[in-house]
Amino acid sequence: MWKIILYSLVQSALLVGGQVFLKFALMRMPAFAWTREFWLSLLSNWQFAACGLFFGAASLLWMYIVKTFPFSMAYPMVSLSYVMGMVAAIMFFHEEVSMTRWIGVAFIVLGCFLIAK
Repeated sequence: MWKIILYSLVQSALLVGGQVFLKFALMRMPAFAWTREFWLSLLSNWQFAACGLFFGAASLLWMYIVKTFPFSMAYPMVSLSYVMGMVAAIMFFHEEVSMTRWIGVAFIVLGCFLIAK
C-alpha cells in the first residue's frame, strides 16, 4: 500500500511542478496567438523547458506505476496532484483557498488511502 502512495506522491509532485513552470512561462509571454513571435518566445523560455522536463519525468514514473500496480488503484492516485496543486497555488501564486476547497482536498486524500488499502 505505501509503495503506490509514495510513487504517486512523487509523480503528482512532478506533474504539479510542470504545471507551475507552465504557468510561470505563460505569465512571461505575450498573449496567445498563432504567430511566429509567440512560438519563438515559447521556445526561448526556460520555464517552458523546465515544464517539459517535469512532465517527461512524471510520464516515465507514470509508466512504471501503471505497469506495476492495478490500474483501478493507480489511476485514482493521480488526484493527489489536485491536493498539491492547491498548495502550489498558495505558495507560488499567493492565491486564497476557501474552507470548502480544503474539505474537498480532505476527501481526496481519504479516498486515496481507501483505494490504496
